[in-house]
Amino acid sequence: MTVRVVAFGGGHGLSASLRALRHCTPQLDLDITAVVTVGDDGGSSGRLRAERGGLPPGDLRQALVALAGDAPATRRSAGLFQHRFAAAGGSADGLAGHAVGNLVLCGLMEQLGDPVAALEQAGAMLGAVGRVLPMSPHPVDIEALVRGADPAYPHQVRTLRGQHQVAVTGGRVESLRLTPDAPAACAEAVAATGAADWLIFGPGSWYTSVLPHLLVPGLAAAIVDSPARRLVTLNLAAEKETLGLSVADHLAALHWYLPELKADLVLADGKAVGDPEPVERAAESLGARLLLAPLAVADGTPRHDPAALGAALVPVLGADR
Repeated sequence: MTVRVVAFGGGHGLSASLRALRHCTPQLDLDITAVVTVGDDGGSSGRLRAERGGLPPGDLRQALVALAGDAPATRRSAGLFQHRFAAAGGSADGLAGHAVGNLVLCGLMEQLGDPVAALEQAGAMLGAVGRVLPMSPHPVDIEALVRGADPAYPHQVRTLRGQHQVAVTGGRVESLRLTPDAPAACAEAVAATGAADWLIFGPGSWYTSVLPHLLVPGLAAAIVDSPARRLVTLNLAAEKETLGLSVADHLAALHWYLPELKADLVLADGKAVGDPEPVERAAESLGARLLLAPLAVADGTPRHDPAALGAALVPVLGADR
């Protein structure tokens, strides 16, 4: 029986989740859809967005590469998509810093005039074993009220604009919003959410990759109304944007931004959680139970091991309702 899974996120966190789902496929027949944030305004994506308009391609590219097929030709294509141009002769130029896949996606979106069609075409080029969709067909901006963004004024609350600024802040995020404040949802993402058996949130940058999905009204409604079961995968360590937030606080933030959200399972690494009691209580407040499993890579860095995460997901996704 095919299990339809929709994974929400962006960047490296979503990539880790998708690679873990790939590790499940020998045991499970999965239909995988990635729904990706479209707020990136830094690096190559930010430059292309500012110069050409359209969706920032970087997080979309990473999701496509994570789902790329295993045939030698598609693996070479995936490597090409990830190739990043160095400065020619040691001096800056127009291509320096751009990933090839970002340029391909930008070109396809301009050529086809439809980001979903562009992603389908890029997925075919990579032999992708799942589908990649944007959370909105239009780019959004991420804004946050941050306390202590300026270390000289630790109690002052300032508005930071842009995903990059929020992601690297050393202050404490007090609230998050999108501009426009009610962006349109990608219709295909809404449909996939409504037809899913499992919805997966995280791991990833909580404020800039995970929570933005809950701020798109059409997508949030689809998440709440979906008959799917819901799983939250917690991070292994705090990031700059979530310094000061406990593991339990990450779950509380989901409820804060979408009070109707219920979950079935919270998956976390036991070493990263520490004392499980507050996390269990936070999971229960979402209607979920906490499942602890070894999820980190063996070298001790706070990165999910796709094989270990996949091994933890197999019995969960394969369980009967």
